[in-house]
Amino acid sequence: MKAVVQRVTSASVSVDNKEISRIGPGLLVFLGVSVADEPADAEFLAEKIAHLRIFEDPDGKMNRSLVEKQIDTGAAMLVVSQFTLYGDCRKGRRPSFVHAAPPEKAEALYTYFIEQIKTKGITVQSGKFRAMMAVSLVNDGPVTLIVESKS
Repeated sequence: MKAVVQRVTSASVSVDNKEISRIGPGLLVFLGVSVADEPADAEFLAEKIAHLRIFEDPDGKMNRSLVEKQIDTGAAMLVVSQFTLYGDCRKGRRPSFVHAAPPEKAEALYTYFIEQIKTKGITVQSGKFRAMMAVSLVNDGPVTLIVESKS
């Protein structure tokens, strides 16, 4: 499982020109699921991302997690499915997606990841699985990290 994590001041998702999700300050997570992923990968990634210390403390150092920020300010997470994170561009000019999980498996683990985030007390919004989405965001910092469940 692979995630692109962006610290944002706001983010939203629209489908068919209609906004379906919006958050203020928090994290935007683009989540990809591979053919090899299992529920343990979703659990690991949810724990890791929820507790990443990437928000500033009173001294201006990145020393606070989303869990702490949620308690203090109501920060939230927006999770968007992103199978293209497993696009292999090493050969030719067209990405290969053979490492991306099939839709049924990907959706189940995507949903499970969201459930795991909610168990940590974090407010979660999401995109629409398998839909063509327009994602808008204001990156804060900018802070963008790639987090993977397997090396």
